[in-house]
Order: sequence, then structure tokens, then C-alpha cells
Amino acid sequence: MLSGPSTSAERSDSTHGKGVTDGRRLLDQERLDLIGVVVRPHQGDHGTGEAIAWGAVSTSPVYLDAASAAPLHPVARQALLAALDDGWADPQRLYTQARRARQLLDAAREAAAATLGVRPDELSFAPSGTAAAHSAVLGGLAGRRRVGSGLVHSAIEHSAVLHAADRHAAGGGAVTSVPVDRIGRIDPDAWSAALRAPGVALAALIAASHEVGTVQPVAAAGAACAAAGVPLYVDAAQVVGHGPVPVGWSLLTASAHKWGGPPGVGLLVVRKGTRWESPWPVDEREAGRVPGVVNLPAVVAAAASLRAAAADADARAARLAPLVDRIRTRVVTDVPDVEVVGDPDHRLPHLVTFSCLYVDGEALLQALDRRGFAVSSGSSCTSSTLRPSHVLAAMGVLSHGNVRVSLHRDTTEAEVERFLAELPGVVAELRAEAGVVGL
Repeated sequence: MLSGPSTSAERSDSTHGKGVTDGRRLLDQERLDLIGVVVRPHQGDHGTGEAIAWGAVSTSPVYLDAASAAPLHPVARQALLAALDDGWADPQRLYTQARRARQLLDAAREAAAATLGVRPDELSFAPSGTAAAHSAVLGGLAGRRRVGSGLVHSAIEHSAVLHAADRHAAGGGAVTSVPVDRIGRIDPDAWSAALRAPGVALAALIAASHEVGTVQPVAAAGAACAAAGVPLYVDAAQVVGHGPVPVGWSLLTASAHKWGGPPGVGLLVVRKGTRWESPWPVDEREAGRVPGVVNLPAVVAAAASLRAAAADADARAARLAPLVDRIRTRVVTDVPDVEVVGDPDHRLPHLVTFSCLYVDGEALLQALDRRGFAVSSGSSCTSSTLRPSHVLAAMGVLSHGNVRVSLHRDTTEAEVERFLAELPGVVAELRAEAGVVGL
């Protein structure tokens, strides 16, 4: 399973382990004296020594959809509020307030780059993870147009990548989708064969599935890309802040609200030597990669929370993985006709997906919501359209009655037990309403 922060994160301030962290150190020890953020001990249930016992039942809402958006990290909240006071000026200008804002932007970039293990000048801030993904795909293709117009991607990419691929195809580009097996891992032979086709300009691979949690063999895929002379773009939205950053890529993106940062901040990394050309009108900001003024307070909060999340990734994974294992085991034993999907071994430590036969997914989500549980179904980006999940379809697994449960840093054992206690009754009621009994 995926666990552990990147090497740079392991070098982060040791005060994290003491439970009291100076938020200024989460970015740059000198520059973030400008902000003066002081992070107090986080009072999550699991960290106070006052966690609710297994059998206790709480009527408070239980949020189990961290893969869509993690609750705002306390470090992000404090950094955001402080940066609103000091980071409102245009960092491109030359007066005092602008220079102050520029120092904050540089400090945030250096901190985020160090956590990712990249150079600061390789990292740009985008207005969202989706915008970053669009820039990575379309910019990577534009930069290698002389090589060809071929784009290779897995069949289970995030919709942001698929939409960029659709735009590329509409303009006459060639797109090849590589199949996955029943647990959601790419077919390595098909991947290598697709890369060897004439005119392939870029390959795209999601590091870990946002729907089923399967972690892809990015290093092996990257090696195949290197052998074929094709740059690899990796969508690392579900990995960054949760474990080691994969290796072997040329372009990478991530999204702040997946690790507990504020929404509206994406990361775009373009490695030195990678041919990349902005698909947008020319803009002098963010090294010409992303147009428009950055949301500086949100960027500062994103960088601070990324350092904090990465530093805590090992401990968080060690606590959440057994809870996910419990869900994977209990839903099968406690609810008839349930299939747990995704790779049982190479997977995210905080996410589990299962499908219940004879149950409508939307009805199941609504019933769970009435009981106080916030979970997701199918694709987090297409569930509102009632379209079947392209990820589950590509895997060839059951898509009806699909539930994705994703835990966050404050999820307690008691909340998981409450969910497991109520799920069988909810499923049984819905099946009875549909006329399915006697299972």
C-alpha cells in the first residue's frame, strides 16, 4: 500500500512529532516570519486521547469523502488568514507591499517544491488541479507537435485528462486508451506497445485511482516511456500529501484540496528539459505556464498544509489503513452480494470502494446521507450526471450500488464502526423497497 512522505518531507521540522508546530517553519523559516502563523496542537478526536469507544454511537455527521475534498487542515486555515493580511498586493509590482507579497509567493513555491522533490522554477501554481491537468496535457502535446500528435493514456484517467484528450482528438490528434485489468492496473504490454506507435508525443497516467484507490506502477510506466522517448505526465492528485511522490515522470500535477489545502490551487510541475508550450495566450506570470494572477493567500495556505500533510503521511497511513482494511472485510461479511473493487495490495491507505448488487447507487448515497454519512459513488466528477463510472466500466466490475469511502486525518474508529453498523440495514431496506428479499 502507499504510505509515507517524500524524502524532502521527512526533513521537515521535527516539531511536528511533538504535536506543537510553528507554522512559519512549514514554509520558510525566515520568509514566513512575515506571516507570523502559529499552528496550535490539532484537537482531532484521535489526537486528544479522548476518542469515542467502538460501541458508542454519535449522531453527528460523519464525513467519509476525503478523496473529493479533505477537510481544511488547521495549518492551512491559519496560514490563509495570516496571508490575507500580508499577501494581498500584486507580487509583480515594485513597491513595498508588492515585494512583501513576492517574498511570500517565493517562499510558498520553495516549500512546495521541496516537498515534491523538484526545483522551484519547475513548479507553477494553477487555479485548480483541473486547470493544471489541462495545461500539462495540452502543453505537453503542443511542445512536441513536431514529433507527432499521439496521446497515450490509461482507460481510468481523471475526467480532466479525458476532457483534454477529447479536445486534442477534436483538433485532429490521435488518442490511444490503454486498458486496465479487473483490479484497475494498466496492462504493461499494451502500454509499451502503444508507446512504440509512430508519432506518440505524450503519455498520461494517473498515479493512483481517485475512484478505487489502485496505485499504478508509475516507475515501470516511466521506464517504458523513457525507452520509447516519450515524456510521461502523471496526475498525482491522490498521492501528493499522502505518500511518496512517484518517480520517472516529466510532468506532474496535484490539487491542494485533496491534502487539506484550500480549493482553487493546483500544482503544475514541468521538469527541466521537457518540451512544453503553453496552450493558453501568452502571460508573463508563473513562468508563462499559467495565465492570470495567483490567489496568493490560498497558495501560501496550500504550501503550508502540504508540508504538514506530507510530514504526517506515515503516521496517518498507519492509523487509517487498518480502518480501511476493516471496511474491506466487514462489508463483504455483513452485506450479501457485495464486491470490493480495486487492487487489494497496491492501493491508497485511506480509500476503499465497493459495489452492492440490487441497489441503485444514488438511492444508497441518499439513504446514507439521511443517516449522517457523506460518501461518494462512481466518479466524483460525474456522479451528478448519473452517468456510469468510466473507471468501473473499464475494470469490468459491478457499477450498481457503488460506494466510495475515503478517510481523512480526523476520521475516528468510532465513526467507521458506526458506518459499518448501519450500512447493512440501509442496503437491506433499499433492496426490500426494490422487491429483492431473501438474500
